[in-house]
Amino acid sequence: MRNVIIIGSGPAGLTAAIYTARANLNPLVFEGYGAGGQLMLTTMVENFPGFPEGILGPQLMEDMRKQAERFGAELIRKDVTGVDLSQRPFKIQVEENTYETKSLIIASGASAKLLGLESEKKLMGRGVTTCATCDGFFYRGQEVAVVGGGDSAMEEAIFLTKFATKVTVIHRRDKLRASKIMQEKAFKNPKIEFMWNSVVEKVLDENLGKVTGALIRNVKTGELIEKKFSGLFIAIGHTPNTQLFVGQLELDEQGYIITRNGTLTSVPGVFAAGDVQDHVYRQAITAAGSGCMAAMDAEKFLEHSEP
Repeated sequence: MRNVIIIGSGPAGLTAAIYTARANLNPLVFEGYGAGGQLMLTTMVENFPGFPEGILGPQLMEDMRKQAERFGAELIRKDVTGVDLSQRPFKIQVEENTYETKSLIIASGASAKLLGLESEKKLMGRGVTTCATCDGFFYRGQEVAVVGGGDSAMEEAIFLTKFATKVTVIHRRDKLRASKIMQEKAFKNPKIEFMWNSVVEKVLDENLGKVTGALIRNVKTGELIEKKFSGLFIAIGHTPNTQLFVGQLELDEQGYIITRNGTLTSVPGVFAAGDVQDHVYRQAITAAGSGCMAAMDAEKFLEHSEP
């Protein structure tokens, strides 16, 4: 029987681990095989407070992990395969083992939807990115491209015009899915141009180990052209990692966990933090902040629920 189990090991999960460990709750953290979350896909992080020279994403996560262990958190690098939240203690299934816990913090994050190209995978963090807020600064004075046609793609493109000399939006259709106001802002911006009916066939250049452009195919004519740019921002949405909780927790229409009064979910004793419940900010610092909140909410819950 555990006081608290934490699912996830990004900034939200590890911050929750640090706080619950320091509260003597002896947390058990299931990191998952993809431990560290989306920061493991980034290179230099310059907007996390406390690092004036920046810090590599994987290094930041490793430091957080060591900090959690220092205070007594137990970390297991395995995926949770099932949960039963119908009654307390909650049951957490990890492969052939079942664990019981008085409280649960879900920090399983969200996964950026990708194009599914081998070249995209190889150049991730080397010019391919899923976060303009995180990485836009590195492309000051350069040309970049954004893939997508929704509100998030337009927000990324507009944000990138603060740094880049030109932003090319690559969209597979001949019109945007974004809201009218976001479309108008993008169309009015002189730094943004559009490639309609277009898809990325291959990101260039794997041999150089950095993005130099892409091969782009027109879906109507089949024509292939090579477009040069230094950064490729994928903005086709995120998928919250909530498959385990369907039918057990209240989720919104996109699949994100609905939280109220901080990190409280629809089941008392279950808390959610980070990108698994946040589709607006999606930053390392906001995830860490909500991990702190979830830990404090869990501690308060346990205090009031103990006999």
